[in-house]
Amino acid sequence: MAPARRSRRPRTTLLLLVLASVAIITLDARGGFNRIASGARSAASDVFSPIRSGVDGLIEPAGNFLAGAVNYGAVRQQNEKLQAEIGRLHQEQAASGDTEQALRQLSALLHLPFVGNLQTVPAEVTDYGTSNFAATIDIDVGRDQGVQLGMPVVGSGGLVGQIVQANHSTSTVRLITDGQSAVGVRYGPAGSLALLSGQGIGRPLTADLIPANTSLKKGEVFTTSGLQGAVFPGGIPVARVVTSGTSAAGIQETVRLEPLADLGNLRYVSVLLWGPGT
Repeated sequence: MAPARRSRRPRTTLLLLVLASVAIITLDARGGFNRIASGARSAASDVFSPIRSGVDGLIEPAGNFLAGAVNYGAVRQQNEKLQAEIGRLHQEQAASGDTEQALRQLSALLHLPFVGNLQTVPAEVTDYGTSNFAATIDIDVGRDQGVQLGMPVVGSGGLVGQIVQANHSTSTVRLITDGQSAVGVRYGPAGSLALLSGQGIGRPLTADLIPANTSLKKGEVFTTSGLQGAVFPGGIPVARVVTSGTSAAGIQETVRLEPLADLGNLRYVSVLLWGPGT
């Protein structure tokens, strides 16, 4: 009898599985299974929704922070790259302007109309020496190149100054704006004489010996006088008139002039191998 009960259990289990399968198939065909599953999912969602919201509240800021940290590094790297590029462009621009200015000055030295047949020695400016009233430059030529004390120095535009110290391979030039500089000049249709004096770097030149009420136009050019024994050959442009006028009690015209040579941006100049006895 015992064996008969054991053989009945497998048949009972098999019958239950078949009935369950039929029920599932029937429910699925009628959409019931989806409703049951959907209900189960809905109930589970209701149960776990508060927990999930809390977890999302914790995870989302952390995720945003991590993403921001990664992006911050990328943004900083890009900004650094752009800053480097801007710096490079500024350097190129400065170098280009510097080169352009040097070429312009060198080209001008080759075609100075006021030099005539005088022999010249081109030179590069190596240093500026300026104070309240002093204004000098150092150049890279000296006695070895034929440069001597007192020789005139010219640049693009006109007179620059005079050699006041000559070494073997370097020299010092006193600019016409130096407080000790004095240049004999001519002006006007009649070639009247005057004396230009320096007042210091960046300051206008002043003119002496011009009679009161002399008519001078703004921009009128004064040139070296070229008198016998003068320290500069004649006809070199020196300065142009900026302002002029006569005070009520004045006995001479008050005239302010600016140098024609760009003394603040000298790169190249030429020494005229000339002296008063030349």
